[in-house]
Amino acid sequence: MSGETRAAPLYCPYCGEEDLRPNETGPGAWECHACARVFTVRFTGLLSRGVQR
Repeated sequence: MSGETRAAPLYCPYCGEEDLRPNETGPGAWECHACARVFTVRFTGLLSRGVQR
């Protein structure tokens, strides 16, 4: 996965609207035009073990 690839959120985690656009603040930053918030999406990692169900 290159540094150019963005994880695109489907909706704003604060208001639930879908009017999102990339923000110039930094990598993974998105702005919501409905509630005027800027947030980041970041992949932290994988669990070292599988999920037990």
